[in-house]
Amino acid sequence: MNTLSYKTISANKATANKEWVVVDAEGQPLGRLASQVAKILRGKHKTNYTPHVDCGDNVIVLNAGKVTLSGNKWADKTYIWHTGYPGGQKSMTALELQKKDPLKVLEKSVKGMLPKTKLGSTLFKNLYLYEGTEHKHEAQQPKVININEFK
Repeated sequence: MNTLSYKTISANKATANKEWVVVDAEGQPLGRLASQVAKILRGKHKTNYTPHVDCGDNVIVLNAGKVTLSGNKWADKTYIWHTGYPGGQKSMTALELQKKDPLKVLEKSVKGMLPKTKLGSTLFKNLYLYEGTEHKHEAQQPKVININEFK
């Protein structure tokens, strides 16, 4: 009997085609930008996406401190953490966090959208945030993409 063999191809570290992309974050809504960046980091936009493998791209985000939040979220959105000591719950608004470190707002947002495993830590290392329009990854010849038209 002549049978056809269809096999699901699973990507691995050797077969993953990792690229470098540049995204301009100026004027972009925080959540929408973060979800698109997380999708690119994870590799979900590729046909050979494999959930347990780092097959995503390296993402360079320029003007990362110039993201926007709609409504009154700069004052209302709070970031809460605990120091580990009794009564050690602390909080900070998005505006306070942005004044302290402009890149942290986008960094926390993208990190929250990645898996909470070793794979998520590895994927997060593929994200490079810069406050201005200059970056040090010219040797990798990154491809500039418009995040609004990216599918």
